[in-house]
Amino acid sequence: MTTMTYAAPTAPPAGQQTLRVTQPRVLLSEWTKFRSLRSTMWTLLTAVVLTIGVGALFSAVTANQYHTFSAADKASFNPITTSLNGILFSQLAIGVLGVLLISGEYSTGMIRSSLTAVPRRLPVLWAKLGVFAGVAFAVMLVTSFVSFFVGQALLSSHHLGVSISAPNAPRDVIGAALYVTVAGIIGMTLGALMRNTAAGISAMVAVFFVLPPVAGLLPSSWSSHFVQYLPSNAGGVLYGGASGLAHPLAPWTGFGLLCAYAAVLTGLAAWRLRRADA
Repeated sequence: MTTMTYAAPTAPPAGQQTLRVTQPRVLLSEWTKFRSLRSTMWTLLTAVVLTIGVGALFSAVTANQYHTFSAADKASFNPITTSLNGILFSQLAIGVLGVLLISGEYSTGMIRSSLTAVPRRLPVLWAKLGVFAGVAFAVMLVTSFVSFFVGQALLSSHHLGVSISAPNAPRDVIGAALYVTVAGIIGMTLGALMRNTAAGISAMVAVFFVLPPVAGLLPSSWSSHFVQYLPSNAGGVLYGGASGLAHPLAPWTGFGLLCAYAAVLTGLAAWRLRRADA
């Protein structure tokens, strides 16, 4: 008869303790991955240049051509929106970045390492969304203010500019940054759902750049009932980007609807992450 003996468990050597997985540590890991990607910096720079450059271009052309405007065009002229026209292009850059940050990990297989380190999975998604939203909003907020001041300086040369204290100016400038950030979150969730870069970008472009003009081609008796609820039209009201709608939503109502779209897609992305293998 033999006697089996068991060795008492011993603590791992100093410096080799297993770190407990916590949300702050996952957040730090995602931040490290985010800032280490060269494409991230280039895409953010593209968004900044497009926002400021296109806004300045629209402002300069408007200032020089204002005397040729009709009475109706002069009545509808909004100097704040004119200086923020670059948002139409930067939302594409930020949306594509959102798709790439998560679909890229699926294409390279890195997502398996992330989910192995974080078996509960969902903290990875929350960390990605948190890092992306925080950086996107910070960058676009500064960019929106710069675009506003540059645009108003160009418009003021023809006495068309306004100050930041003008009615709705702070809301429009901050709202532009909020809109682009949530649009980017929608892009990231589409990338998480489709797990393919081309499919995610195509869906992002379809939602924000194809559906609105296609809906505009429909008879107004049809489109007037739903066009204001499309994501780009609903959220764009917050910074004056959907001024051509016949029945636009109230600014914060429209932005709330855009956030609701993002919340639903985030829930679906979380469900698929938990249920489907990487």
